[in-house]
Amino acid sequence: MDCFATRTDAKTVRLMPVTKDALTSWIARSPKRHANWIAASGFDAGPGKTLLLPGDGKRGSNAADVALLGVVDHDDIWSCGSAAAGLPGGRYVLDEGLATETAERAALGWALGSYRFRRYRNTQAGERKQLVWPKRIDRKRVEAVARGAYLTRDLINTPASDIGPEELAGAARDLAREHKAKLKVTVGDALLKGNFPMVHAVGRASARPPRLIDMTWGKAKAPKVTLAGKGVCFDSGGLDLKPSQGMLLMKKDMGGAAQVLGLAAMIMASGLDLRLRVLIPAVENAVSGNAMRPLDVLTSRKGLTVEVGNTDAEGRLILADALALAGEEDPEMVLEFATLTGAARIALGTDLPALFCNDERLADAILAGGKAASDPLWRMPLHQPYRRMLDSKTADLSSIGSAPFGGAITAALFLQQFVPDGLPWAHVDLMAWNRTTQPGRPEGGEAQGIRAAFDMLRARYG
Repeated sequence: MDCFATRTDAKTVRLMPVTKDALTSWIARSPKRHANWIAASGFDAGPGKTLLLPGDGKRGSNAADVALLGVVDHDDIWSCGSAAAGLPGGRYVLDEGLATETAERAALGWALGSYRFRRYRNTQAGERKQLVWPKRIDRKRVEAVARGAYLTRDLINTPASDIGPEELAGAARDLAREHKAKLKVTVGDALLKGNFPMVHAVGRASARPPRLIDMTWGKAKAPKVTLAGKGVCFDSGGLDLKPSQGMLLMKKDMGGAAQVLGLAAMIMASGLDLRLRVLIPAVENAVSGNAMRPLDVLTSRKGLTVEVGNTDAEGRLILADALALAGEEDPEMVLEFATLTGAARIALGTDLPALFCNDERLADAILAGGKAASDPLWRMPLHQPYRRMLDSKTADLSSIGSAPFGGAITAALFLQQFVPDGLPWAHVDLMAWNRTTQPGRPEGGEAQGIRAAFDMLRARYG
C-alpha cells in the first residue's frame, strides 16, 4: 500500500502518540525547545490533534524531528487515522517504544485514514504521506483488513451510473480471480429457472437485469461460512417512490454487498481455514410497466408466499431468497449485512450498526470482535411476539410490519423466517456511510461491522 514505506530516510519524522494525562510527563523529559513550542502552540494532546516539533537544526532550520499525536489510549486506532489526514506530506515512523499491538493498531488506523476516493477527480492528490512499517507487526493482517475496507468504501462511493448489478458482479469476479475463487452468476429470467423468484420480481423493472452472485473459496471439507449482502445498486423505492431527499444517497443501498465483498477479501487474503461462500442478490429497484406492485403476492425460494406491503421494502425480499439458498447446504454460520431500515438508524444513529442474532455464542463473539477491533455494533432483540405484525390475510406473511413501530425488529424477524431452525445467523442492519468526516473515517462510504466479523472469524479459523 502506498501509504506505507519500508525504510526511513534522512527526513523521516518520529511520530509520538501521547495521551492528555501523559503529556505533562512527556514534556518534562523533552528538550527545552520542544517544551517551549508545545506551550506556545497550546497543544493539549486532544484525540487526533498533531503538532510538529522543531528539530535541532542539523537537518535544516525548518525541519521537524518529532510529531506529537494526541490519542485517547493505547488502543486508539482512529487518532492515527486523523494523523494520516492532518500531517504534512513526508515520511513518519512510530516511536520504537510502543508495544507491538499498539503499533499494529496505529498502522491500521494510518491506512484507514489515508483512504481517498479520487476516481472522478482530476486534481492531484498532493504530497504523499507515508508511515514506515513498524517492526514485528503482522503486516499481512493490516494490509488484508485495510484493502478489504478500501474495497468496501470504493464500491459504495461509486455512483449508480457506474455500478449496477452487472458491474457489482464484475467486482466480485475481479476478487474471485485475485484469490482463485469460483464464481457463478445467474442473470435475468434465468433467476426464475434457478428458483430465485423474489430477486427477479424486485429487479425485473430495471433495464439492467438482476442477478444472483455466488462465489465460493477454500477447501471443500473446511468449516462452511456463508456471507450474504443486500445488493440494491439503486433504490428509487419502486412504485411507492421515495421522496427526493430519501433517494439522494440510494447509491449506497448496495452497502451490504460491499461489506461482504470487503470481508471476503480480508478472509481470502489472510488464508483463513474455512470454506467461504458469498451470496449477493444484485438488483436495481426501478419503475416500469412490469414493476412489482403493492399487495402483489410473491412466492419465495423457500416456498413461503409474501404479500408486498411496500415496494420500498425490497431489500428483505431479495435477501430472503439468498438466505434460503444459504441454508440449503447447512453452513456453520451465516453472516448477513444490509442497509435495511431507517428504524435502526433512528434507534442507534448512523455510526452504530444494529446486530440481530439467533445464537448467543455467535452474538457474543461478534460483539467481542467489535470491541477488540474498534468496530462496535449494538445487539437488538429478535422479539418473537412482534412476529404477528407480519401476518397477512392473503399470504403466509407480509413484507412489512402492520404498525410503524419496531421496524428494524420486524425486518429482522421477516428475514429469520427464511433461515433454517438451528442455523446460527447474524443480521447486521447498517448505514454504510459517514455523514461527516471523522478521524480515520472520511465522509462517504464506510465499512461497518466487517472488521468485527473478521476478528471473530480469525479467532475461530485463523
